[in-house]
Amino acid sequence: MSLVLDVARIAAAINIVLLGGLIAIWVQTYREIRAPMTLGSIVFATFLLAENAVALYFYFNAPAGMPPLAVDVMAVLQVLEVVGIAALSYVTWK
Repeated sequence: MSLVLDVARIAAAINIVLLGGLIAIWVQTYREIRAPMTLGSIVFATFLLAENAVALYFYFNAPAGMPPLAVDVMAVLQVLEVVGIAALSYVTWK
């Protein structure tokens, strides 16, 4: 379970970094064009950033008796988020 928890921690940290970059780019873009879609993207990414920050805090302060299945499922979800946010980052920076 320790390896799976480490994977979840790393994935959450990567998500936080990528989302921080996306938010910075979208804020700059919003200042230039004032598009509602950009504002919506900023709000969505901020909530997703908060979710990942809470998850990362939980991963470092998780109770010892946490069910292994819960850890496995959360790790898979975190890795899937990395893939999705990485794709979004790629098309944003391209």
